[in-house]
Amino acid sequence: MTKPTSLILSLIALTASNNAVSAFTTSSTTKLVPKSLSFTTTKSSFTAPSVASVPQKSTNANFMSSTDEGETKKETTWDRITGPKLFKTVTNWNGIHSVPLVPLRILTGLLMIHHGSEGGFGPANVGTPEFQGFMDYIMTPYFGFLPGPLEFWAALHDYAEFIGGICFTLGFLTRPAALSLLITMSSAVYFHLSSTGLQGFPFGHVSNYSYDFEEPLLYALIFLMFWFNGAGPLSVDSIIYSQISQEDEEK
Repeated sequence: MTKPTSLILSLIALTASNNAVSAFTTSSTTKLVPKSLSFTTTKSSFTAPSVASVPQKSTNANFMSSTDEGETKKETTWDRITGPKLFKTVTNWNGIHSVPLVPLRILTGLLMIHHGSEGGFGPANVGTPEFQGFMDYIMTPYFGFLPGPLEFWAALHDYAEFIGGICFTLGFLTRPAALSLLITMSSAVYFHLSSTGLQGFPFGHVSNYSYDFEEPLLYALIFLMFWFNGAGPLSVDSIIYSQISQEDEEK
């Protein structure tokens, strides 16, 4: 066989094999392509999916916009009164939550100053009818078990209320002041319970409208709270603490 003839036969065989590979590739690709895509073997053109199957950007944008508006909706006062926060307990008394502590501390301290002024201006006005009445009607019948002269304990009671009330009002040495006032109010609760009892608590009616033990009991609870928590804002203690505290330096 001559060389030209063998060359022609080789070209024919190569062309046939290329056609077979092309046909196989086209059929395999057609099976793998989704129905929404179509290819033509002659021009290898591509048909895009229909518009209905493409996600609409405007719809997604509207949905995200409405979601953001819902998340960033400003909470109103009515929402705070009637919403979930109605049942929430404050765990941090800093900031706005500490504001009610200021008038509570100041007014309670001023009332204690008034309580400690027994028989005139200042504490322990020994010899006055008011101080002697405190001795005769309270100290002698109900605190006779205390050691030493009862005048000493009566004067100590007045000083604790007067000086402790001043410190408590200013928020200076608030915890020691609150502890001393807590002890005096606990003594007052003991005295009233010993003299008049519970007065039908909690549902009974007091005929003379004098609910004796309740007032010192409420005082005692207030002093207990400040003994645990400290003075709060607008106090001398907070100024001193800001000057000597090293917590910020350690952080």
